[in-house]
Amino acid sequence: MIGKLKQNLLVACLVISSVTVFYLGRHAMDCHHRIEERGQPGGILPLSALGGSMRTTLRTGQNLSTPFVYNKDMPLIFIGGVPRSGTTLMRAMLDAHPEVRCGEETRVIPRILAMKQMWSRSGREKMRLDEAGVTDEVLDAAMQAFLLEIIVKHGEPANFLCNKDPFALKSLAYLAKIFPHAKFVLMIRDGRASVHSMISRKVTIAGFDLGSYRDCLTKWNRAIETMYTQCLEAADKCLPVHYEQLVLHPEKWMRTLLKFLDIPWNDAVLHHEELIGKAGGVSLSKVERSTDQVIKPVNVEALSKWVGKIPADVVRDMAVIAPMLSRLGYDPHANPPNYGQPDAKVLDNTRRVFKGEFQLPDFLKESQIQKSAEKSSPS
Repeated sequence: MIGKLKQNLLVACLVISSVTVFYLGRHAMDCHHRIEERGQPGGILPLSALGGSMRTTLRTGQNLSTPFVYNKDMPLIFIGGVPRSGTTLMRAMLDAHPEVRCGEETRVIPRILAMKQMWSRSGREKMRLDEAGVTDEVLDAAMQAFLLEIIVKHGEPANFLCNKDPFALKSLAYLAKIFPHAKFVLMIRDGRASVHSMISRKVTIAGFDLGSYRDCLTKWNRAIETMYTQCLEAADKCLPVHYEQLVLHPEKWMRTLLKFLDIPWNDAVLHHEELIGKAGGVSLSKVERSTDQVIKPVNVEALSKWVGKIPADVVRDMAVIAPMLSRLGYDPHANPPNYGQPDAKVLDNTRRVFKGEFQLPDFLKESQIQKSAEKSSPS
């Protein structure tokens, strides 16, 4: 009996010792990893290691070893609108500012937001998630972490980080909820110009029938109404910017925008084309369809290209097909429209563009050659 008791005590001691060694070892490994992460210059720490924040280094050059903390309360900037409305130009102009980094479209952000929206709209799915303990609070925290991770890590760090995924602003109200200090820039363009651009340049957009001006204008109207309504409801957090006015009067509107975003003025935002491909400047994507346009300075070349290209029956029914045109200040019956007179510098830029002074950079030419090869190859 005594022998058996001793044996049981010995087993118990071994178990306790093993558990103690296991936890001590794991704790030591955690400490080791955190020390390694803190010791890496420019390294980004996980949220758990910094109490809900991430740390990296500034790109602005004054002190590259200065730690910078990223979290949901930072002043993020979201640029959106219907595709072909000047969102790429806007982000390129902001990217030229030494304290701002936007970068290329992530593509995943509007998709994950649409998925979250789908879960919320389905009463049955919402009930199932709640039953599983996946409450709104859990989902919001997960969305915050996911979106912040994408925005922070898909490009260089900066004092002001922005995201440009056009349809992300369909979820503007939700983004404002989970990022309380974020601000939003809604790019608005004459829907006739946006639709002509997507059709003539064959820019595939989910749900838009590129073979029908009527269908695309109907979808444009629905999308811009959703985003514009949320922008107005967000009040002081969202600034609508008309593409036409931005290209006609870039300095006026960039000063208005930077003041709205609480970012100091810098003349570089008026010369984005000079900073393309340069360190700390404007990074362009090889596959985004607007890249070949934003290599040029701000100009009025594209303002009225749509005039005379839209079928007569669609022109006749324009006010009914796209009532948001009138609401946004466009005359649905004006062909051509009068958007206003450009600044002298914009006129000079436009002359230089027509003279062919701005050519595609080598990396884009290679991309274009590849696209041409893909189009000519049999499917």
